[in-house]
Amino acid sequence: QVQLVESGGDLVQPGGSLRLSCAASGIIFSNYDMRWYRQAPGKQRGLVAAITSGGIRNYADSVKGRFTLSRDNVKKTVYLQMNSLKPEDTAVYYCNAYYSLVGSGYWGQGTQVTVSS
Repeated sequence: QVQLVESGGDLVQPGGSLRLSCAASGIIFSNYDMRWYRQAPGKQRGLVAAITSGGIRNYADSVKGRFTLSRDNVKKTVYLQMNSLKPEDTAVYYCNAYYSLVGSGYWGQGTQVTVSS
């Protein structure tokens, strides 16, 4: 059974930092591209950051320079370090594991990030 378990979401003040984690089980983690998406109330889910199985990273323009994505293939975990948080970063953050060879993947349940004073 495949599971993606996100953690680390919290309430933080503007300018603060959080680190989200996504722990995977039931998949050959190193084969998967790992992605973080977010969805704010009333908005569509959008891609925040992605790291391929080969370690190539991409970021949404809105988070470049503030967020850093990394992966640990031994721990089967991907991390999203979020610095200089802004109120507009408030959203539910979802982890996604995508296997490009078959064109499908899996989703986590989401973790809430709220940036507010």
